[in-house]
Amino acid sequence: MLIRNAARNLTMLVAAALITAPTYFSPALAQSKANEPVWYHAASLVGEPKYPRGFTRFDYVNPDAPKGGEVRLSSLGSFDTFNFFIPQGELVAGLGLIYDSLMTSALDEISTDYALLASEFTFPDDFSSATYRLRTNARWHDGVPVTAADVVWSFENLTELNPSQANYYADVVTVEAMGEFEVKFTFRTTGNSELPKIVGQMLVLPKHWWEGTDPEGNPRDIASSTLEPPLGSGPYRIEKFKPGRSITYARVPDYWAANEPVNVGQNNFDTIRYEFFRDTTVLFEAFKGDQFDWWSENIARRWATGYDFAAVNEARIIRERYENPFRASGVLVGFVPNLRREQFADPLVRRAINYAFDFEDLQRNIFFGEYERINSFYYRTELASAGLPEGEELAILEEVRDLVPSEVFTTEYLSPVGGDPAKLRDNLRTALNLLNQAGYTLDGTSLVDENGKQLEFEILLNGPTIETVALPFQANLAKIGIKVSVRSVDSPQYINRLRSRDFDMIYTGWGQSLAPGNEQRDIFGSAAAAQDSSRNYAGIADPGVDALIEKVIFADDRDTLLAATRALDRTLLANHYVIPSYTAVDSRIARWDRFSKPDMLPEYSIGFPTVWWYDEQKAAAIE
Repeated sequence: MLIRNAARNLTMLVAAALITAPTYFSPALAQSKANEPVWYHAASLVGEPKYPRGFTRFDYVNPDAPKGGEVRLSSLGSFDTFNFFIPQGELVAGLGLIYDSLMTSALDEISTDYALLASEFTFPDDFSSATYRLRTNARWHDGVPVTAADVVWSFENLTELNPSQANYYADVVTVEAMGEFEVKFTFRTTGNSELPKIVGQMLVLPKHWWEGTDPEGNPRDIASSTLEPPLGSGPYRIEKFKPGRSITYARVPDYWAANEPVNVGQNNFDTIRYEFFRDTTVLFEAFKGDQFDWWSENIARRWATGYDFAAVNEARIIRERYENPFRASGVLVGFVPNLRREQFADPLVRRAINYAFDFEDLQRNIFFGEYERINSFYYRTELASAGLPEGEELAILEEVRDLVPSEVFTTEYLSPVGGDPAKLRDNLRTALNLLNQAGYTLDGTSLVDENGKQLEFEILLNGPTIETVALPFQANLAKIGIKVSVRSVDSPQYINRLRSRDFDMIYTGWGQSLAPGNEQRDIFGSAAAAQDSSRNYAGIADPGVDALIEKVIFADDRDTLLAATRALDRTLLANHYVIPSYTAVDSRIARWDRFSKPDMLPEYSIGFPTVWWYDEQKAAAIE
């Protein structure tokens, strides 16, 4: 299940639990459910929850971690709104710190979640609804209780104002307050085991505050952007900000859930501050100059050659690698053509363009051997397709044989291999043959269609970081007569063009959890292709893909989910919707040595800054 919105970066991994298929339940549980509802405190889509009812804390936290100090983070871009409900404006980083959700995730388990605003939840055997009981001690920062009315109001406004979220929650028919502290979600379909889970991931907003007036007496409007610091229920509140430049979140001293088991040993910093920059080079220089504390390195050359300066040599800046974030997620990153553009309508053209991307040459010359070539939309997970389909995956594909490319049955997807001039020539020759089949011919140095129009497009980049990758790609395409321009723009312009689908090709990607489900509609579904705010950037509108997405969503056990997702992956690859690029195998982190962390970090996360803390002794030593 993918929970994060790529354009928002605020929806946290939060959810309900134990909502796989009925076959996941033991006979004893099934018998109990036949007599009366069973209420759960937590559960998992993959196996059983690790922590039982009544647990005191997560294993990966330090319950004695000191509270205090400040951590300074950075963000590329700017911000002009604190309202994440509407797909407008540039949202401030870190806003999720001020809100709670019904459930929250454990960082040492896969797709496993525990009660937060909710104390427990239940659902019938056919997954036709889900009911949550709220904690009666949950409070907004003004002391007002969090109620079922807030949940209903939040859901109704979110789905009304945000088309992407409306698509994500399309199968939720009604949300009803069953009492002051109980809310019921009723679903359009049965058998969708993920639905009880994903309604628990929603961040809840205060109805009374949004329906009130601001300090000047003006009515607030949830449908409009705002820079009035909103009321929340979470561990932090907005303390101060400079529009577009910085924001400081202050820890709430009387936070209602500070001592709940899911929060013990967490939220240890008194303040969390974000500084905003518009240029990546300036951003790194600011880190070197001690203007913020934490740097996640995304340029292999800089990691290899750019850290020979005093603070590193004197061990005031620590460099570390962490595999943790890569253990429970898959990813596809690459050049994404806009299928709404005429030049990308033919899959032969899209396939041909892939032959001009020479990963091996980049790996040798600018990547320092740091990356791996991606060959799946769920790369490095058990969800990724491989070889030829067999068993249940083949059976699923047979059901949609007339809707998917014939290659899914006969040909394993393999990325072209380059790395030397001879291999590149062979790859470009293959590309030209494919383009000839698509109706293009070389006219001198230009590749033209039957009307003499040259094949050309623009690659739109969010800043200059990927230029070193895009420019060799551009040069290779020029060798076969394709005219390509590379344009780097600042973050606000990029976001606006992305939302309005005003691009030929972009460089982007999607993260995937190990439990994919309803979010696949928003990423790859036909309905989402027509929605500007969806994550279907490519404009994929294919009946075979749609059918396989439904197979994923309605999988009745883990094995079927794996088979259906591999079938979907194989079909997406065969349609050549993306030119896959590369990914790192771990996180490269540089940090000023002011902090300490638990002896054991969570299995699937670095946990920064959530479970780390400010170390006064270390901070004094590097001043």
